[in-house]
Amino acid sequence: MAKLARHVVVTGAGTGIGRAIALGFARKGTRLTLLARDLARLEATAAEARGRGAEVQALACDIRKRASVDTCFASAAERFGPVHTLVANSGIGGANAPGKRDRFEQLVETNLVGTYSCLRAAERHLAPGPDTRHLVVIASILARIGVGGYTGYCASKAGLLGLVRALAAELATANVQVNAVCPGWVETDMAREGLDGMAKAMGKSFDEARAIAMSAVPMGRMSQPEDVAGLVRWLASDDARGVTGQALDINNGAWMG
Repeated sequence: MAKLARHVVVTGAGTGIGRAIALGFARKGTRLTLLARDLARLEATAAEARGRGAEVQALACDIRKRASVDTCFASAAERFGPVHTLVANSGIGGANAPGKRDRFEQLVETNLVGTYSCLRAAERHLAPGPDTRHLVVIASILARIGVGGYTGYCASKAGLLGLVRALAAELATANVQVNAVCPGWVETDMAREGLDGMAKAMGKSFDEARAIAMSAVPMGRMSQPEDVAGLVRWLASDDARGVTGQALDINNGAWMG
């Protein structure tokens, strides 16, 4: 088993993919700092992680506010020491449209600018070398493809891939690996909300909308949050030595680059 990082920070760890990532890292000897806006859900994840043997702190953090991000990362480092791995998972989804319903700025501010703030905050508190440190960003299959009505989400997630490549080049000589993971459909509340929206727009039932969505996926299934968590753990392990500036896809064949 490859050695895993010692102090891991996971943003958006209260639910879905972020929760699975946090629990995937939770074991004796690991210190976890979990960040999210919803502290109640975050504490539930923290309790389960402690049950697996990890030392855990949960901090309320709004990644749209740089001061909140900076304070949380400083607190994380003060309690558990410098950061070995950041998994920047926090983000929001949903459609946007011109006019009063246009959420473009909100989507970009959260998913792209907020993630940038987390990466820079982690950089300031990274553990010293020579061991490799890891920054992992959760992007999306919609960083690869365009979907009508999702201009904000697609733009924000595609922007993350450019950010990852640039930061990987910037930090390579310091032995910091920076990578992205691009999930397709994953069995989460966010996916269910998306399918519910599709169903209503098409005048179909939820199950019919799900079947239509899965018909475009060669393997015909959604990933589980734990599948994404496993890929993230690999990126943060010694087995991924030399992997940097990459976007790894996990989508059951829905997009093949």
